[in-house]
Amino acid sequence: MRFLIFLMSGLILAGFQVNAQNELSDEQILNLYDGLRVADVSDGMDMVGLMDVGLMGTEIEALWKNIDDLSHIFRGIAVTARYVPTNRVVKSPMEADEFRQWEGNWYGQISPEPFVEFLKEGSVIVLDVHGDGDTGSVGSNNGLAWVSKGAVGIVSNGGIRDTDEVIKQKIPVYLDHMNRGRGIRPGRNEIESVQKPVSVGGVLIRPGDVVVADGDGVIVVPRQHAQQVAEYARGILTGDKAGRRALYEQLGMPLDQTVEPDK
Repeated sequence: MRFLIFLMSGLILAGFQVNAQNELSDEQILNLYDGLRVADVSDGMDMVGLMDVGLMGTEIEALWKNIDDLSHIFRGIAVTARYVPTNRVVKSPMEADEFRQWEGNWYGQISPEPFVEFLKEGSVIVLDVHGDGDTGSVGSNNGLAWVSKGAVGIVSNGGIRDTDEVIKQKIPVYLDHMNRGRGIRPGRNEIESVQKPVSVGGVLIRPGDVVVADGDGVIVVPRQHAQQVAEYARGILTGDKAGRRALYEQLGMPLDQTVEPDK
């Protein structure tokens, strides 16, 4: 009986901790993850029993990197959407005016961007576009518009075009380079779901989960574990910085932002 009471107490406490983490605001979570690296978060996930959970496959990598200012790195809150290949018959060829009308209707009714209304400061747009062919669902124009709404980065298993401009505009993007898309969405894909669970890089991502991306790739932390993972990861980062800072000083290397004392 005593063991049963102890076990129930433990379950109640665990449930309380999960609920407490679920009640954290996006801003509070972003503060917890400020400065954390993918490696730190991965170690933190290990410490809560989530080994090999959340790390996207190595095919999902940065479109570009800036090692000087590290502006390719982000931490944010997932906003999700899924696009699927269409099976609608498309008339071809069309006159220019007819094509523009058809194109506008497709963008507006069949393959729009309804996730935009969920964007706010610190959002990460996570797109599952698996199987929709050579389709550029993300470009330099709409990507920049999403940034203007507060998005800090984009993660997708493909579907990125205008890559020269995206890089020049310094929009942080992580994707499967072998599945980048070039054609427009009309005639190629349809919106299937918004703010529902999606799968990218072999990882389940739910709206509100934490997404961290840097040169090591992308990791996703289930929101219910966000606080505990961040606390463990922070300890790892603090120790790592102190150790490397001492080596910098020993070797006479100039200090940089990667060894500045943790907040």
